[in-house]
Amino acid sequence: MIRSLFFAPANRPELAVKFPRFHADCCVIDLEDGTPDAEKAKARAALRDTVAQVRAAGLQSRLAVRVNVPDSPHYLLDLQAAFECDIDAIVIPKLETPAQAFPVQHGIAHAQGSRPIGVIGGIESVRGVLNAQRICEETPNLLAVYFGAEDYAADIGGRRTPGGAEVATARGWVIMAAHVGRIPAIDQAVLDIRNDALYTADANAGRDLGYQGKICVAPAQVALANAAFSPSPEEIEYARRLVAAYEAATARGIGTIDFEGRMVDGPLLKHSQSILAAAQRS
Repeated sequence: MIRSLFFAPANRPELAVKFPRFHADCCVIDLEDGTPDAEKAKARAALRDTVAQVRAAGLQSRLAVRVNVPDSPHYLLDLQAAFECDIDAIVIPKLETPAQAFPVQHGIAHAQGSRPIGVIGGIESVRGVLNAQRICEETPNLLAVYFGAEDYAADIGGRRTPGGAEVATARGWVIMAAHVGRIPAIDQAVLDIRNDALYTADANAGRDLGYQGKICVAPAQVALANAAFSPSPEEIEYARRLVAAYEAATARGIGTIDFEGRMVDGPLLKHSQSILAAAQRS
């Protein structure tokens, strides 16, 4: 479960070592957008030491490295450096085809570390969105995908708005592809880092769509994401009552019940069961 995907730039190790303070489900040392071009080589050379510092600081959650885009001259160099580190995942930004992940699969097959390494794919372009189902179904070792709304909007030439109608189709397409591929999907970033209300509203909209987590670009967003993508006490208690009532009814041969004023059948039972399962994981 990745409710919160939290990024820190690779050229700022003093920020990455603070990861344990914020309790994100997955922390990402970012060699891509977070690191300026002039700093990429230096950050890559220091990556192993940065990862070691983060581990020494006591991080318990997943630790990943985001490499540069597959068509970048940095991509293979980033992968080589990342596979020398004690990490849990490689984040591939702007993933557009399963084939672009082949070098990562080669690295995973030959990795000597003690941790199994997975892949998190960024669906952030028009081509990536259109190929999202193939990416989700055909990319080995894929732990999750995330939808990058800002890059998608820039690629298609649209304008970003607070309401997000311009990315709604792509946002929905990515969650459907992830569902078909049976992997979690992580929702888009909110760049207005001082607007907690906007972040929470956008996170709740993502959860309503089926997303299971959200990108975090500021420390304060981690707690908001963890809360938004965890069942509330009220949801858990309602789900417990519904499951108990439904199981009692089916024991009497009844498949559809009137529960607290709502007609309940199999799909609503499944939803309540998923809430209880999520509560156990969180």
